Amino acid sequence: MNSAVSLSMSAAPPAQRIRLSLDDYALRTGLIILIILLAISVVFPLYSLLSKSLEDMDGKFVGLQNFREYFETPALFTSITNSLGVASSVALIVMVIAFVYAYALTRTQMPLRWLFRGIALIPILAPSLLAAISMIYWFGNQGVLKSWLAGASVYGPIGIIIASCFWVFPHALMILVTALSTADARLYEAAEALCTPKWRVFWTVTLPGAKYGILSAGFIVFTLVITDFGVPKVIGGRFNVLATDVYKQVVGQQNFEMGAVVSLVLLLPALLAFIADRWVQRKQVALLSARAIPFQPKSEPLRDGLLFVFCAIVAVILIAMLGMAAYASFVTFWPYNLTLSLKNYNFDVMDGGGWEAYYNSIRMAIYCAIIGSGFIFFGSYLVEKARGITWLRTILHLAAMLPLAVPGLVLGIAYIFFFNHPDNPLGFLYGSMGILVICTIVHFYTVSHLTCLTALKQLDPEFEAVSLSLKTPVWRTFQKVTLPMCLPTLLDVASYLFLNAMTTVSAVVFLYSPETMLASVAVLNMDDAGDIAPAAAMALMIVYTSAIFRVFHALLARKLNRRTQVWRHK
Repeated sequence: MNSAVSLSMSAAPPAQRIRLSLDDYALRTGLIILIILLAISVVFPLYSLLSKSLEDMDGKFVGLQNFREYFETPALFTSITNSLGVASSVALIVMVIAFVYAYALTRTQMPLRWLFRGIALIPILAPSLLAAISMIYWFGNQGVLKSWLAGASVYGPIGIIIASCFWVFPHALMILVTALSTADARLYEAAEALCTPKWRVFWTVTLPGAKYGILSAGFIVFTLVITDFGVPKVIGGRFNVLATDVYKQVVGQQNFEMGAVVSLVLLLPALLAFIADRWVQRKQVALLSARAIPFQPKSEPLRDGLLFVFCAIVAVILIAMLGMAAYASFVTFWPYNLTLSLKNYNFDVMDGGGWEAYYNSIRMAIYCAIIGSGFIFFGSYLVEKARGITWLRTILHLAAMLPLAVPGLVLGIAYIFFFNHPDNPLGFLYGSMGILVICTIVHFYTVSHLTCLTALKQLDPEFEAVSLSLKTPVWRTFQKVTLPMCLPTLLDVASYLFLNAMTTVSAVVFLYSPETMLASVAVLNMDDAGDIAPAAAMALMIVYTSAIFRVFHALLARKLNRRTQVWRHK
């Protein structure tokens, strides 16, 4: 087929050769433009962050003096051990709970598995701040279950760990469900024929088959927790972690140089976790061959019953966390006047943000979903489908992978130093809706890029080869073939960007202006002002909006799939 295409191209008339060269020129131009845009939005800000950490307050180069001062300050250095301890604890707890939960969903005939799966994904719809606020109402100084802590305070590592477990649980669960869904039934049939005890089958077949998914989920959870800003800010009390240190240095003390130093220190564990996760994924091998038989779990009443009880307990805890925040948002004055009212939803009279912040979040989420999904899909298309120019495609792919290793808080600090520099012609973006959209898209770029890349890799290169032999322009092939076949993935990416734009805090907390206040930042500001119930109400508005959007996305995807994905069902 390739030789036929080569012959057709060599024998093509001059007009066709000109058109083909114009197509190649357009693709090459697109690659260069995207590389420049990613350099401006990722590489240059990170360079500005590094440069700032090596300067004093007057802008003079001082080398590693700021780093030496940081490590010689006991209070700041303690934040490193606190962050590592909390992140490791959450990763260990969540991995055990999520693995058992995922095992129940994929390897048993337990009833109501669909319901438990849906409940487990609820935290994705909420900002991390919601879990911390709910913890205050459950176990705070005036909490319902304060006595359960036996005199211990929830304002510290205990509260951070519990709230973080709620927030990151669905992220670990989705990875583990995928890992446990892939199994070859022949291995289990062989073990059964050899009369192998069930515990030994678990340790020698099930666990090794899912080990890469377990490790990957562990690294993801560790990175999410150590870089999260919302939970420790709301419920951390005097227990300092790296993420809150960055905020205090930049916002509280206006010490931008030390803020840059702490940001780079925060970047290091996230970068190491990213490298380790990449290494684990490279070691992973295919678990299913062409001869594999899909595993179908058998019913075992005792096992299924015990796991049903376990999943029910976890589901009740998840619902209780969300339910308490929802209840508190309607209480007139906790805990003295428990009459239900809409007083806390009158955001315009609250300190920290009004209804305009909520509308800004919806606008930003829509911009991110539309602009971001189109931009990312086109970039992935160029990486996968552009002919030749391998080195440009490689550079674009590496640039697209870089944001995954950069925490949102670090990215936000870097944007301050880069876009707010007086010599930067792009300085007009600072404080605008544009910089919020750019930062959010960049923050979640890599996952979306890999998702689109996976969908494009599933398309046979013969589509492009045939279109060339038929003298069809690249843009027409993209419009008529590539885009319709990848439409489900494109909609999923748009949904992913919308939901994360609604819930993100760390990436935008330094970049907004009074005119571009966001709902997630308003939650933080209301909590700082002592308006905890209104903060819970605003967080619930984010949850309601995200849930409605998920329903809308499902209906739209179903309608469009009927029109463009008929070939999948024939």
